This record gives sequence, structure tokens and C-alpha cells, in this order.
Amino acid sequence: MKHLCRILPLLVIALLVLGLSSVAMAQDVYRLNYFSNNVAAAPDATVRIDNPGLTYGNLCAMVYVFDADQQLTECCGCVETHNGLRTLSVKRDLTSNPLTGVISTNGVIKIISAAVNNSPCDPTGNVSPKANLRAWGTHIQNPVGVSFPITETEFSDSTLGATELANLQAQCAFIGILGSGHGICSCGTGD
Repeated sequence: MKHLCRILPLLVIALLVLGLSSVAMAQDVYRLNYFSNNVAAAPDATVRIDNPGLTYGNLCAMVYVFDADQQLTECCGCVETHNGLRTLSVKRDLTSNPLTGVISTNGVIKIISAAVNNSPCDPTGNVSPKANLRAWGTHIQNPVGVSFPITETEFSDSTLGATELANLQAQCAFIGILGSGHGICSCGTGD
């Protein structure tokens, strides 16, 4: 019993260290931002994605676009090369082909930085998060007179849980099955 009392605290500490290190490794893979005033009279917003090359090699930007009512409207996977810069138009690339046919005015864009899993990158399954993509988005603010002010922010880093990853892949897979080509965003320009 004395031997177990000595080993048990060491075992608990070892498990905590291992558990915390695996959580730390899972960071830096999930980016979130919003889009707003996606209307014809307003200028177009953009999303820029960069692979700064920490892992040297290609990564996938798995993009999931949600309407303000929390429904996934479009998804796609885009290859991002080492030091590449990809620019996506919110109007033309991320909201022009919604599953329901209704273009979102406001919503959320989620990006998972992942290992290349297919050609092109497949956001519907076998997504293996791999750190380091960076992203920025412009935001079309409410009009002031006849002009729409534009701001830009870096996408926020968030923790990606296993349930969220599974849900994003499943919802995107359903879009692929049910959408008859609708609900698939495009990867813009660059890289």
C-alpha cells in the first residue's frame, strides 16, 4: 500500500503533463471571424489566409460558413502552400452558392488549419488538424450616410474540440450529399 501511495501521485502528475501537452499541441488550428452587411449596395468583404511555413509544406484551410441563424450554408477545402496568400471574396467565394439558395447577410466563418487529406482538400472527413494557418477578414460596418466603413481584424484563435470537428465534417458531408452542387464555396485567388 505504501508503494502505491508513492507511485500514484507521480502517475497523476505524469498524466497531467501528458494531457496538458496534448491540449497545447491541439491549439492554433481553429480560427473564427464574422461577416456583416453582405448586401448588394455594400462593398465586398475579403478573407485572407496565409501559411507562414512553420511546418514547411502545404496545409488545408477547411472553411465552414454559417448564417446568423447558425446554419452551415457553405463549406470547402483550399490548399495553402508554404508562404502562400489566398484571398477569398465573401460575396463571390463564400456566400454566392448557399445550400438553401438564400444568401447570408451576416454570419460566421470558421477555418480549420489541417494536414492535406485529399486533392483538393476535403472538409467532409478525415480532417487532421495541423497548426499554423493565419487568417484576416475585412468587415463591412453599418452605413454612415451613403458609405460603408470597412475594418479588418485577424481571425480569433479558439480551441477545437472533437465534437465540433466531427459536427463540422458531418454537416459539410450532408451539404455534399443533399445540395446537388449547392453549398460548396470556392477558394478564391492566390497561393
